[in-house]
Amino acid sequence: MTDALAPDPSPIPDPTIVDPSVQNGQCDPPDQSLPSRPRQGDPDPFTMDQEMKISDNVEDKGLLESSTRLKPHEAQDYRKKALWVSWLSIVVTLILAIAAFTVSIMRHSASAFGFAFDATLDVLSSIIVLWRYSNAAAVHSAHREYIACVILGVVFILSSITILVKATHDLVTKLKPEVDDFLYSVSIISGVTCLILCVFKFMLGRVLTSRALITDGFNSLVGGIMGFSILISAEVFKHDPEVWYLDGTIGLLIGLIILAYGVKLLVDMVPRVRQTRHYERFE
Repeated sequence: MTDALAPDPSPIPDPTIVDPSVQNGQCDPPDQSLPSRPRQGDPDPFTMDQEMKISDNVEDKGLLESSTRLKPHEAQDYRKKALWVSWLSIVVTLILAIAAFTVSIMRHSASAFGFAFDATLDVLSSIIVLWRYSNAAAVHSAHREYIACVILGVVFILSSITILVKATHDLVTKLKPEVDDFLYSVSIISGVTCLILCVFKFMLGRVLTSRALITDGFNSLVGGIMGFSILISAEVFKHDPEVWYLDGTIGLLIGLIILAYGVKLLVDMVPRVRQTRHYERFE
């Protein structure tokens, strides 16, 4: 009788009561929201995913890529350097333009006229760059950058038309250049000076991711090439007068290059100006 009244040491669990921490004989999986420690050798998820998103979407926010690369004080330092280079370029190329126009009139040189117009174009492009970086708060403004490039494209096209008309006229009329030491001096000084300016503009444009600065540098590069082309065409004509057309041909070629670059600027930048017109917060 005592054995029948003794409690069962191992009672059978009620099947209706289920431990909430156990399902199907297994415990709940650990909380997946906790970040797992990256293993050694695994790529950093920020550098692969988020950095890619930043580079893809930075222009959609009205900013240039330089906004993700440069610290604020670094961006302002490079902005000031761009202003200094632009002012130097304006002064130097204005002097060269006056000298080249004088040479083109006195020596009937189509390439000298082309360089003079390119130097004038360099002055205008540097003024546009000055406007581009005149506002310290707009150093990364994509909208301001694209507007500057559109203006440069229009100026390039107008200048190229003038150069092409002049070079074509000289070729049709068989105008032969006159060679002397003054022409040599202007061509050498112009070529060296423009190439030096070109290097500085390309460097700053690369750091600031500025198409306007790179375009200004391209214009200086063209000016340097044209400066040396004056020297080459004059030397060739001096030894072989039958190659009088080389001077006009070089002017024609430079005009076509400037025209093509100007058209490309407009094709690339006009749609971007429309896309970023809502991001004028820096103006």
